[in-house]
Amino acid sequence: MPAVHHKLLLEDALQDSPQTRSLLSVFEEDAANLTDYTNQLLQSMQRVFGAQSEMGLATEQLSRQLLDYEKKNFALGKGDEEVVSTLQKFAKTVEELNSLHLELANQMADTMVFPLIQFREKDLTEISTLKEIYGIATDEHEAAMVKYSRLPKKRENEKLKADLVKEVAYTRRKQHQASLQYYCALNALQYRKRVAMLEPMLGYTQAQVLFFKKGLELVSKKLDNFLSSVSNVTQNIQVQMDAEAEAMRVSQKELLSVDDSVYMLDKDAEPINRALIQKAGFLNIRNKTGLVTTAWDRLYFFTQGGNLMCQPRGAVAGGMVLDLDNSSVMAIECEDRHYCFQITPPSGKASMILQAESKKEYEEWICTVNNISRQIYLTDNPEAVAIRLNQTAIQAVTPVTSFEKRQEGAPDPDRAKPGGVYSTSTASQKSGSGPEPEDLIAPGTPIQFDIVLPASEFQDQNRVDGKRTNPFGEMDDDCSHESDDSLLQQVFAVRFLGSMAVRCGDNQEVIYEAMRQVLAARAIHNIFRTTESHLMVTSSDLRLIDPQTQVTRISFRLGEVCQFAAHQENSRLMGLVVEGGDWSGGGGGDDDEGGEPSFSAFVFESNTEGEKICYTMSLAKDITEAKKDPAALAQLMKNMPLTNDGKFLLLDAESSDTVDGDGLEDLESEA
Repeated sequence: MPAVHHKLLLEDALQDSPQTRSLLSVFEEDAANLTDYTNQLLQSMQRVFGAQSEMGLATEQLSRQLLDYEKKNFALGKGDEEVVSTLQKFAKTVEELNSLHLELANQMADTMVFPLIQFREKDLTEISTLKEIYGIATDEHEAAMVKYSRLPKKRENEKLKADLVKEVAYTRRKQHQASLQYYCALNALQYRKRVAMLEPMLGYTQAQVLFFKKGLELVSKKLDNFLSSVSNVTQNIQVQMDAEAEAMRVSQKELLSVDDSVYMLDKDAEPINRALIQKAGFLNIRNKTGLVTTAWDRLYFFTQGGNLMCQPRGAVAGGMVLDLDNSSVMAIECEDRHYCFQITPPSGKASMILQAESKKEYEEWICTVNNISRQIYLTDNPEAVAIRLNQTAIQAVTPVTSFEKRQEGAPDPDRAKPGGVYSTSTASQKSGSGPEPEDLIAPGTPIQFDIVLPASEFQDQNRVDGKRTNPFGEMDDDCSHESDDSLLQQVFAVRFLGSMAVRCGDNQEVIYEAMRQVLAARAIHNIFRTTESHLMVTSSDLRLIDPQTQVTRISFRLGEVCQFAAHQENSRLMGLVVEGGDWSGGGGGDDDEGGEPSFSAFVFESNTEGEKICYTMSLAKDITEAKKDPAALAQLMKNMPLTNDGKFLLLDAESSDTVDGDGLEDLESEA
């Protein structure tokens, strides 16, 4: 290869020798490499400029985002006031830094990117254009020389020769001019490329220096104290976080060190709490998916006041599922599953079947629903009331020496108005000391929790001498004279809680002891479901009537009722003692022939106050006694208001509402 010179000699342009052509190719190759490198360098610089421009936009967005922290209203943002004020100061600082970044981006565009673009578009593009012109001129000169070389020697044409000479001279001059311009541009490019490489980097560096100077002034003058305070705050937060992390680690270790029984169902170490008035936890609920198909869903249930609430997973709040007031709950067997129970509203419709996870949860849910259904949560101290009811259930298995020891003060048996205790025998009630529980009720006496009406009884009940009572409450024209002459007919909505045989019928304490044992047995055996009935009190008898079918479930002659009383603490409880035979079959009975009389105690829960029922029964007995003396009956009826037809007594507002004689449609009920 020939020696490489740093420039092309213009004197050699006219001769266009091979040596000149070889040197020209070196310059052309250098120009091509310079063009490629310039394009790559320009891409890198444009990328830096783009990053700096994006930095300005990003810092601007960051400043706005820092200010938006206060507007988010975090639910757990208590104590973030210091963070909010600090972020506002940071937003102002970032905004100032953003102005510096934008200024730096503009300086990069002017002093770095633009000079290199100008070098590429002006100098390198000029070299490329002159190269094309030089090539065209060379080709034209070569073509003219070929034509001139082909002139014939024998038949020489002067005119043609002169034309070709002129054409050769023209193309040579044109090539000479193009080569001179091309050589000058290539020689100048060696100097321009040095400037083009240094000038952009000089502008970039100067812009960065200016940026850092302004940034240093900003930090040193305004941010030193601020940054030091923020650093102290973050260090304090870090210390608190480390302490909290250590406490959580210790707590986690303690929680994980418990026995495996915590994770196992039906392995609860804590005793069952039967005095709950609030409960929450996961239960399985049965839903119908078709006519005969069902599905079980696991949902979170909790009680709120007198309502049962349900909150599905992911829901913000729960919704009411069932009103538990006056509802009934009972354990059931369902689809061969453990721990199932059913909650039924007072209407008896839309009952709900639920499944608990363990026996403890199962019993606590049943007790809680039962406590809420009694509206204990409406009392002044619901926890104490629930505990007292629970203690009553526990005392059922422990003999009590006397009724007086269980409560302070004996009730007044001579009270003859609503709110009192009524009895047909008062001599024994005024004795100095009460009998033992074993004297009232024999230990181990079975308790009947429902009145089962046999099919034959359902077909033949209410028949008197071959005559049948209409099941809808309407009486035949030739029905018994005793019913037509009834001067009192009052109906109360009650629920039968239980009955049991007792040893005496002349002591009111037997009623309280029967109430205690019936309620305790229901609580111990988780029997909470009751059926609502209508208790009809007339001047001749008592009847317990099914409100749906109007079928008489059980009836007593008024003369057989020897004791009745209302509970002093729970005003909705009342009981009565009936003298006669076995009442478990749903009907009345006679005294045992040639033996001691038998007594049975019946316990009811009323929708109204129990004293009202007792007062009505006392009034019925007064009417029965007055029937024996026409003068006494006339005096009694004179003091009592009657209905418009003069048939039934009108009780005052404290006792009950008016019941007309057309049927049982307007029966009194305060449920």
